Parts: sequence; C-alpha cells; structure tokens
Amino acid sequence: MPSLSLFDDPLSESHRAAFERWLDDQRASGSLRQTASVEVYRDMWGAFAHWCLGQSPAVTLASLDLGDLQAFQAARFGRKSSDLSLSPRHALRLVRLIDRVLRHHAAGSDLPPNTAASDWLALHPEVRYAEAANADPLPEFLSVAEAKHLITFLSNARPRPGLSAARRDAHAAFTWQELRNRTAVALQLGGGLTPGDVRALTLASPVSRGGRIRDRPWKIAVLGDGTSSARETPIAPWAGELLQHWLQVRREASIEGDFLFPSTRAGKPWGKESQYKCARQVLEDAGLDSSEGGSFRLRHTFALRQLRRGFEPEEVARWLGVEPEVMGKYQRVVASPIDIV
Repeated sequence: MPSLSLFDDPLSESHRAAFERWLDDQRASGSLRQTASVEVYRDMWGAFAHWCLGQSPAVTLASLDLGDLQAFQAARFGRKSSDLSLSPRHALRLVRLIDRVLRHHAAGSDLPPNTAASDWLALHPEVRYAEAANADPLPEFLSVAEAKHLITFLSNARPRPGLSAARRDAHAAFTWQELRNRTAVALQLGGGLTPGDVRALTLASPVSRGGRIRDRPWKIAVLGDGTSSARETPIAPWAGELLQHWLQVRREASIEGDFLFPSTRAGKPWGKESQYKCARQVLEDAGLDSSEGGSFRLRHTFALRQLRRGFEPEEVARWLGVEPEVMGKYQRVVASPIDIV
C-alpha cells in the first residue's frame, strides 16, 4: 500500500484525534498498559483510517455505515498478511476497536453513537465468534467510556451534594418508577445481577450492616431459585448510594409489599416483560445501544471488572451464582488486548 500523508487536514485529524482520545482514556484507567498492545491498536486504526480517507468521498466517523465496513473487509480478505489481510480473528479485533472508538467519540461529543461496527458484527457470526471455542459466543460488555457514561447517567437520579443547584436537585424530577428502573439497572452493572435476580429481590435483600457507611447497602442477598443457590454479592459504592436513595423514596411513597422493586404502589410483582422494557428504555435514554447483548451486558461487565481487579474466578462465580467453569468465557476476554471497565 502506498504511503500517504495522513492526519494533515481537518478530516484526517478527526480520525486521529478520536483514536488518541480513546487511547488516552484506556491508559488513564489502566485498561491498556502494554506498549506492544498500544502499537498494535495504532497500526490497526491507522490502516482503517488510511482506507477511509482513500475513498471518494472520504468516509467520516459520522458517515461510516455497513456498506463501508463491508467494502473495507472485502478489500482485504484473501490477501497475504504482508498486504494487510484480515483473518476472521483480526477482523473481529479491528471491528471491535472501531466500535469502541466510535462510541467513545460519540460519548465525548454528546452525539448519538454510530453503531455500524456492532451492527456489522451482528450480521457476520463467522467473525463475531472467531475467538470463541466451539463457536461459544463471548460475552458482550460495556467499554470503559460506556460504563462511565452509564454510571453518571444512573447516578443523576439521586441527590448529588457538591454540584451546582440545578444538578444537585435534578433527582427531584424523577418519578418513583423512573428511580426504580435506574436503580435496578445499577444493580445489574454494579452487582452483576440478572434480570430475574432483580425482580425477585425483597426488602430484606440489601445488606447495610458491616459496611463502611451507615445505612448504605454494600452487598445484596440473592435468594435461591431452584436452579442456583442463595448467595451474597457485593455492589459498587455508586450503586449502593442509588439503592439507599431508592429505599428512602420507596418508604416516603408508602409503596406496599415486600418486593424491593414492585410493579405498582400496591406491591404487585414486576413482570418479566415489563422489567425488560424498562431496562431497555434506560439504556436507550442513556444513549447506549440496547439491542446487542441486552441488559446482560451489565452483568458481564461486572464479572470482567472483578476479574480484571484480581479477584479469583471461583469467588466471582459465587457472586454471579454460576459454576466456576462458566468463568472461562470471561477469562478469554480478560486475556485479550481490549478495553474493559
């Protein structure tokens, strides 16, 4: 491929800047430390940007669509590696990189995310499962930027001392149902709970005793359901703060019943379909794609974060309520040079 002078005009600069901002965040969060991995990512993005800028008209971060990605892949499949051939495994890593940079760029620019890369992967299972043993799909999860953005979005539903008056009191505008929905999603991301776990929680489930801050829940007791045994799982401090606020609002609203997240003021259980739609709406309102992986991405992100922080797979498995063998799919992701929260 002939050498071009990249990143010397406004259009090419936008490609470079988007990648560098994403890279800076990965380094700052500690998700990307190895110099070799950084160079691999830079080379991958450089090849992609080179192709984009070589099209007529040039492909921008906003205009990139399924047709562009298909043309980019078709231009490289079947070539020798020295000519930048893309094997399915290489294509998977590259398209994931494109997706993460695009979503990071959108979050930082307050724009709707361009989902062309994730949409392309959904249409090409031979690439999507290229790194999975026996075509066992790897878990979908949130990128660092997506997780940070979602945590901020969810936390806006509780009092925020220290912020400006408008932002500090923004939580007052939320209905109890909106607060319930955000708190339930928070426990999926901050505690690794399944949708079924969330619906089955009772007022006895939040555990505050033994925590660092009085009355703030720091773990959740999950009841057994016949397929998994009862367990306790820790929850992130930010999720505990939101849960503490929900418990207060629930009391003040005189919501009846024993379910932590009821469907009605009378305490009616939260139905599966209703809870699914509510979680999906929260993700969409946060500007995240709610189709790929659904809200289970939140549970997967929790599991990957704990493994990345150094907790043993057996301990994380207990928190999730799964057999230790299940952790293999998460460990394959942790071992890959990709960003996880």
